[in-house]
Amino acid sequence: MEKEIKKTLDEITPAQKFSAGNDIVFIPDFEKSFTESFKNKAYTANEIAYCNQFENPLLRYASTWAAKEAVYKAVKQIDPSALGPKKIEILRDKPVGKPTVIIHRDSAKFDIALSISHDGDYTWAIAFIENL
Repeated sequence: MEKEIKKTLDEITPAQKFSAGNDIVFIPDFEKSFTESFKNKAYTANEIAYCNQFENPLLRYASTWAAKEAVYKAVKQIDPSALGPKKIEILRDKPVGKPTVIIHRDSAKFDIALSISHDGDYTWAIAFIENL
C-alpha cells in the first residue's frame, strides 16, 4: 500500500524543473583544512591538473570546491540521492576559461550554468540547474 501511495504521489506531483545553489569559501580557513588526503578524496585527476598549473593553486582548489558545493546544493533540490564530491567534476575549456560541470552518475540529466568568482580572501560560486 505504501508503494502504491508513493507511486501515486510521484505521478501527481510535478517534478522540480529548476534549482539554484551557491557557496562561499573563506580561503584562510580553507587553507587550514586543505590536506593531501582531502585533495585526493574531493578532486578528480582533471581538477588537480587544472589547479596545479597556476602559481597559486590553493585559490583554484578553493574556487573549484565552492563550485562543487554550489552544484551539489542545486542538484540535491531536484535529486536527493547520494552525490559525492568526485561525482561532480568542474572543468574549464582553458586556463581561466568558462567552467563546465560533469555529473558522473547515470541518472543525471541536467543542464547546468555555473559562475565562479573570487576577490581577496573569498571565492564564490553559483549554479543554476534545469532538470531535463
